[in-house]
Amino acid sequence: MKILIIEDEQGLREVIRESLEKEKYIVETAHDYISGLEKIGTYDYDCILIDIMLPYGSGLDLVRELKALRKKEAVIIISAKDAVDDKVAGLDLGADDYLAKPFHLAELHARIKSAIRRKSHDGDTAIVWNNMKLSPEQRTVFVDNTLLTLNRKEFDLLYYFMINPNRLINKTALAESVWGDHTDQADSLDFVYSQIKNLRKKLKDAGGEADIQAVYGMGYKMT
Repeated sequence: MKILIIEDEQGLREVIRESLEKEKYIVETAHDYISGLEKIGTYDYDCILIDIMLPYGSGLDLVRELKALRKKEAVIIISAKDAVDDKVAGLDLGADDYLAKPFHLAELHARIKSAIRRKSHDGDTAIVWNNMKLSPEQRTVFVDNTLLTLNRKEFDLLYYFMINPNRLINKTALAESVWGDHTDQADSLDFVYSQIKNLRKKLKDAGGEADIQAVYGMGYKMT
């Protein structure tokens, strides 16, 4: 899962980034309104953390932009502005949650998990596809009640396929989701093929009822 932090306080931004990376999230950052706007217009995320008071603009305008772009990311506002009017304004614009600074990282993590569950899993803690059950928070996959061991990238790929079943997924979008925004600058995306090849084999050996198909020149589709 990939998270974007739009926060101008470098110290706080780095603390949040490091804590989320320990939870095995892919984390991207932006330090002001302009870089945040560029990120949300170019890439997709599972969850975006937005500070209200940013250099060169307001975080609330970024929330407006996300909705105008019809983006589906979970949005959590993190702000030192704790007035009721600010909370109401953020939530009315479409933010999923509002967390006033200062906050405990454990609470932030819990709110991120909750927001992603509501947005991507219909509120469920696990995603089920045929005979497979994947828990994003426990980072476990069971095939017919037998635990399947996957490496980090194999797990992240399977997660992305399971929240997008029967959907053609562009190879670049898949790479950005699992490896991070910088992959759009890579000369080759052969590393995606390599990880999917390994994932297919593990699913087949375990009896997983999933067919990950390569669509020539386009990407992949799990049926």
